[in-house]
Amino acid sequence: MAVERFPVDSLPTEATTYVGRSAEIHGARQMLGTASLVTLTGPGGVGKTRLALRVAAAARAAFQDDVVFVGLADLHKPELLVNTVAERLGLGDRSNRPQIDLLVDQLRARRLLLVLDNCEHLVEACARLVEALLASCPHLVVLATSRQSLAVAGEQVLPVRPLAVPESADAPDGFEQYDAVRLFVDRAKAVVPSFAVTDENIGDVARLCRALDGLPLAIELAAVRLRSLSVRQIADRLDTRFTLLTGGRRWSPGRHATLQALIDWSHELCTEQERLLWARTSVFSGSFDLDAAEEVCSGDGLDRTVVLDVIDGLIDKSILLREEHEDVARYRLLETVRQYGEDRLSVAGDLTGRARRHRDWYLRLTTRAAAEWIGPDQVEWVHRIRREYANLRKALDFCASAPEEATAGLTMVHAIKEYLLIRGLNTEGRVWLGRLLDIAPVDAGNRSTALSTYAFLALIQGDMPAFETTLASAAEVAEETGDELAGAYADHVLAYAALIGDNSERAAELFHAAAGQFRRHQDLGGELWSTFNYGLAVSLSGDLDRGREVLRDCVQNYVARGEVFWRSWALWSESAAEYLRGDLERATNAGLQLLRLQRRIDDRVVIAFSLTVMAGCETHAGRWRRAARLFGAATATWQSVGTAPTNYAAFVEPMQRDIALVTEGLGAAEATAEFGAGTTMSVRDAVLYALGEEQSVADRATDDPRMVLTRRETEIAELVASGMTNREIADRLVIARRTAETHIDHILTKLDFANRAQIAAWFVASRRG
Repeated sequence: MAVERFPVDSLPTEATTYVGRSAEIHGARQMLGTASLVTLTGPGGVGKTRLALRVAAAARAAFQDDVVFVGLADLHKPELLVNTVAERLGLGDRSNRPQIDLLVDQLRARRLLLVLDNCEHLVEACARLVEALLASCPHLVVLATSRQSLAVAGEQVLPVRPLAVPESADAPDGFEQYDAVRLFVDRAKAVVPSFAVTDENIGDVARLCRALDGLPLAIELAAVRLRSLSVRQIADRLDTRFTLLTGGRRWSPGRHATLQALIDWSHELCTEQERLLWARTSVFSGSFDLDAAEEVCSGDGLDRTVVLDVIDGLIDKSILLREEHEDVARYRLLETVRQYGEDRLSVAGDLTGRARRHRDWYLRLTTRAAAEWIGPDQVEWVHRIRREYANLRKALDFCASAPEEATAGLTMVHAIKEYLLIRGLNTEGRVWLGRLLDIAPVDAGNRSTALSTYAFLALIQGDMPAFETTLASAAEVAEETGDELAGAYADHVLAYAALIGDNSERAAELFHAAAGQFRRHQDLGGELWSTFNYGLAVSLSGDLDRGREVLRDCVQNYVARGEVFWRSWALWSESAAEYLRGDLERATNAGLQLLRLQRRIDDRVVIAFSLTVMAGCETHAGRWRRAARLFGAATATWQSVGTAPTNYAAFVEPMQRDIALVTEGLGAAEATAEFGAGTTMSVRDAVLYALGEEQSVADRATDDPRMVLTRRETEIAELVASGMTNREIADRLVIARRTAETHIDHILTKLDFANRAQIAAWFVASRRG
């Protein structure tokens, strides 16, 4: 199961080498000890994000590693801010309560450092969010970065100044004490390994750093020019450029103009094809891969066969940054550089056209994802959609900009509906569908299906008025247009409402009818979705043998296709049916299979359902202590997704009965203690506990690494314990950094640890033992 970790060992590309800022780090850490909100402010390119990452890394111990980083540069809709933070925290929204209330509930007692990076374009929304959280969460501390303060009561602002520059070149002995010089030298050596500060160039280095005003981004862009120019030539050319900027007056322009001049110069030194690609890649949000760049950015002066070579050129000029995700190279622009490219694209009159090509690419991507969802590549699709989610948001925003584009957006949301369910993005799904339905043509062919999807999301959030109104509209449109497939989706959602309301006979009838229509129209996803629910409904209505047969066939079908997500729900249906009406051993076995699958996909809702059923099974097996702890873990997991099993009528009486049995069996005090211990478990620990694979950190400290890890993993664990970074480990072992990171992820998974510090402590303790 995926574990969210603070990105200290896999920082953004531009932050992998740090220079200076020790005074700012110390000052920010002191502020974090006394204030609940600290905001790092400063102009673009001054290094606020890097500093925030360093401060957060330095402060980890004070928060027991509970540090969460939320980058906001790629978020453009203020109404999605709360959902974005909740998703990054691993929280869902299966409730119709305001998401901010759910966030407060989860963070009220948590000692957490929340880093909100790049708030300036969402400053009002960020201020409202921070105010609401800090008013009710006394142990929460927020570290924000923004070009302006959030203006929240109690906020402490730390202006991030440019790096220190030498006033002159007259003191060479202390020359490299200046952070701007150190950064320039570091970047210069990356470009020209033989570069060094000498008596001959020391004055030019000082002049250049002063001219660049100590701005880190400007220094890095200037250092790239060393491939073709000397330091003196760079400084001379900048001096000329600044003279032009200031109308012939011989003084340096402001910091904004300084950075603008550097970016202008970088743009002028690009080839025409590089300029085109720079502008066109500005339509992406976050990172993108080569296939996307070739499709979206080619044509009209840029042949797709040369896009890769042009990307190489922009990387070489430090315009594009290269990242690697699961062995796939991805590229991105720093936000300041992206905005520059977007301005150029707008001036060229190509912004809307490229945005449409961007949307079309992601429409095709999501359509393909839907077609391949029931198959062996499903887990990879989950990861890929997550990587592309910032781009999907941008594509949907484009779709919501005009009626003629909205139909494509409705298709996209329907295609990723399962992903929205896995990640708990129910409110966000309703936001997009609502915006798109408001402007889509009344005769849009997918209107009814979109209305059914909206109704389903409203239903599982408990928003019954919205569910009833929207589903009635969906059924009406389906009937008017004679769209049998749309009618099947409406029946399917209506069946869900009957199942939740414990009207299993009505649910079985509707699910069976919907599955037949899906089958006739060759909608495999819809057919299997309705079929396993039909099996559950039939079982609960009294025909357990028929239900078992349907569920067994459905699970086998999913297994044969290599599918994971809906197979988990079919297994839960089997487990729930047996728990409520049949064989507890079968119920337990199905639950164990489900939880093992969830290590790959991490759907918190089905995990919560399964933990609840597993607790009931343990109750009837007489294992009171284990049952109480699982009930506690299930409750915590339900709370994290914003709902409770009591919303499902069939579970109310059995759960109340089982809790009473456990309380009677253990005694109220002991039952409460065990229940409380369960509520403190992470979802990951709860799953391990349910699987019987739990092992305390104290127990693991006595393990011999050779009995737990492979030889290579043991070697890497030892290097981690010695204090080496991932890059240093990779260099020592002559392997790729990505390979080293993969080994460390495997170690963390095997040991059920969350960070490198735990690996180091465990390894040292095991050697002592």
